[in-house]
Amino acid sequence: MSPVGSSGKKHSESGAARVLGSGASGILELFTFHPVDTVAKRLMSNTERIFGGSQTMSQSLGKLNQVVFREASAKPTLSKYLSLFPGLGYAAGYKVAQRIYKFGGQPVVRDYLERHHGQSFTRAFGDRNGKAIMHASAGSLIGIGEVMLLPLDVLKIKRQTNPEAFRGRGLFRIVADEGMALYRGAGWTVVRNAPGSFALFGGSAFVKEYMFGLKDYNTASFMQNFFASIGGAVASLTVSAPMDVIKTRIQARSFDNPESGMSIIRKMVQQEGLSSFFKGLTPKLLVVGPKLVFGFTLAQWFIPTFDAMLKGSSASSDVTARQ
Repeated sequence: MSPVGSSGKKHSESGAARVLGSGASGILELFTFHPVDTVAKRLMSNTERIFGGSQTMSQSLGKLNQVVFREASAKPTLSKYLSLFPGLGYAAGYKVAQRIYKFGGQPVVRDYLERHHGQSFTRAFGDRNGKAIMHASAGSLIGIGEVMLLPLDVLKIKRQTNPEAFRGRGLFRIVADEGMALYRGAGWTVVRNAPGSFALFGGSAFVKEYMFGLKDYNTASFMQNFFASIGGAVASLTVSAPMDVIKTRIQARSFDNPESGMSIIRKMVQQEGLSSFFKGLTPKLLVVGPKLVFGFTLAQWFIPTFDAMLKGSSASSDVTARQ
């Protein structure tokens, strides 16, 4: 069973099991990897050089400590670690919704494309390429629709990088005050998600198709799924990195800051150089392997487990009703 629906076969698991399984996987993934995500977001939103120039290594490490841990930079190790969990409530809502939407939605779109446009993909790209590109296209369409979840992502990132914006205001007050401003960066999110999700699902499909020669992606072994997921995720993160940095900086600003994405790009090129578009990529890449293995393994275990539980409960109810 594959949680992302890697082949054209119909899934035996119920929709409820897929929602519960992917949601539970997202929650556990969140608590394990939220600190790394905070570090990446803080590095991406930082506008000053950390290494290089006339700074000594000691000065650079001190600046890195301040950027990552902020007001906890001089505190004990445990306090530093706990400081990497800001915005956990918003992150939980976003991560669970995103996992259910992405892993549950991509197979639906893929099945639609296969039923209505499968022959068109085959004619245009050939049998093997067409199948992989169809998976990638379904992922890209799902990625574009992910903009619906943007307000939760905005609130999560602001709590991670700009907590002052929340001083004296609760969630409902922020929503009432800001309204559509919570969709700030929607255009850049779409520009990031479309190629990023295309690379994620397409990269995984290409690895399974050309490295392992699988005709049915659902027959992939654990290690084959592991390497395919790593290939797709690394491609996705690298392709979407520049847009992700821009999106993060737009969302990390104060609510009353109207600076546009193009203005941010100009400043990044002038003040930080082209390498600034890939800030935070290293910690993201370093966490891709264990994060994907963790999430994929849990999803594979949770979804059939919940399905068996739900079917067992239904069967017990039927027996009771007949008696």
